[in-house]
Amino acid sequence: MIELDERIITQAILDRFYEKLKANLDVEVAIVGCGPSGMVAGALLAEAGKRVVLFERKLSVGGGMWGGGMLFNEIVVQESAVPLLQRFGIRYRSYREGYYTADAVEAVASLAKAAVQAGAAIFNAVTVEDVVMRPERIIGLVINWTAVEMAGLHVDPLAIRARFVVDATGHETEVVKVVAKKVPGQLNTPSGQIEGEKSMWSDRAETLTLENTREVFPGLYVAGMAANATFGGPRMGAIFGGMLLSGEKVAQELLRRLLEAADAGA
Repeated sequence: MIELDERIITQAILDRFYEKLKANLDVEVAIVGCGPSGMVAGALLAEAGKRVVLFERKLSVGGGMWGGGMLFNEIVVQESAVPLLQRFGIRYRSYREGYYTADAVEAVASLAKAAVQAGAAIFNAVTVEDVVMRPERIIGLVINWTAVEMAGLHVDPLAIRARFVVDATGHETEVVKVVAKKVPGQLNTPSGQIEGEKSMWSDRAETLTLENTREVFPGLYVAGMAANATFGGPRMGAIFGGMLLSGEKVAQELLRRLLEAADAGA
């Protein structure tokens, strides 16, 4: 039996991580936020053969789905989202007509597994602190370790290129906030700025989550709760069907855009 060598263990981690990082410096889609909408989008885009990277500022992925409602780790989805539970192998049970429940931990684990095994790369504990812009659009992201941000250290970031960026950071709309400051009044919203999240209204919020999943600035899409917060929709609480469906919608839209660009020879 080979005696384990700490140096080789370290070397293996470094080699494999840098291999993964270097392979994702120029991608078709960069998704910021590994909540349910981000991971669904990442999985579906990767399944379609696109180069996709996801950045999550926390150590764990899953966003608000981990905790269910107030740390009761069950989630509720409406009937329209059940096909996505089935697609990703997430077990569910009917609660009453139109309402279904699933284990929050199983849901997060299943989505993460689907995204990674489809070919998407996930980098956790990485913060997107800025965007790379040209006059006409966003063309990439500026990244740093979350620990650097938390410690307040003056450490310069690195950058990646992306044809499209998806802000799936939830209530915080982290990427949209950066763009709104750099180009005031130029967002594709009624005011040109972030409209802000309204109070809880589950039924209306679930509908608007899909309606608001769209391009908010050239090259930048919003999905999940970030879409509602950007366009002024209400929050929905611990029902997650809209999050899953939003991830599906943004993936379909980006696949269409990438196909059009390929047909045009861009």
